[in-house]
Amino acid sequence: MAKPKLVRRALDSYTVKHIGKVICRGDCVLMRPSDSSKPSYVARLEQIEADGRGENVRVQVRWYYRPEESIGGRRQFHGSKEVFLSDHFDIQSADTIEGKCTVHSFKSYTKLDAVGNEDYFCRFEYNSSTGAFNPDRVAVYCKCEMPYNPDDLMIQCEGCSDWFHPTCIEVNPEEAERLDHFYCLDCSPENKKKLQSSRVSTRETDVKVDTKRRRR
Repeated sequence: MAKPKLVRRALDSYTVKHIGKVICRGDCVLMRPSDSSKPSYVARLEQIEADGRGENVRVQVRWYYRPEESIGGRRQFHGSKEVFLSDHFDIQSADTIEGKCTVHSFKSYTKLDAVGNEDYFCRFEYNSSTGAFNPDRVAVYCKCEMPYNPDDLMIQCEGCSDWFHPTCIEVNPEEAERLDHFYCLDCSPENKKKLQSSRVSTRETDVKVDTKRRRR
């Protein structure tokens, strides 16, 4: 006699008891890696299933890859909290979930007042077979023509509105923080090709130079 097929049912939510958190479809979670020396895996929950008794809960996940896990590896412009939404799906036990996290859009992440341990950002989708990214091109900045890394401090030219790394314009970060006015070499008034700076106003509304600040 054939063994009856085990019926599984989809759950709208599930309480992961060992972390005391409720998970739902669409949530982003941290999952225990097979190698304890590696950081937790980041995944998006696509589906939650349990057996007929509501036990043996499994989750279908779509993995986020860290830059070092991609075919090209980590590059200079990749942020420390950057992940790529991959085309790699998997089935895992709910017991491997270590916590919940938030994967922000790139724009939302750069507007955070503070970055927590559970905050990540994604600006690319990643094909795990070919190593291709979508989009395959993003805006570049500075003389070095690199995409923006939100971990790095950048200052904006008042003339052309481009952003620059202090080291690329031979300014140390401390000096860059104190700049009130900045013009790049091409935009320097009267073609003098020098930075212009003055004492930073104590009022935030008076500050003329925007900075892309380092986040942790």
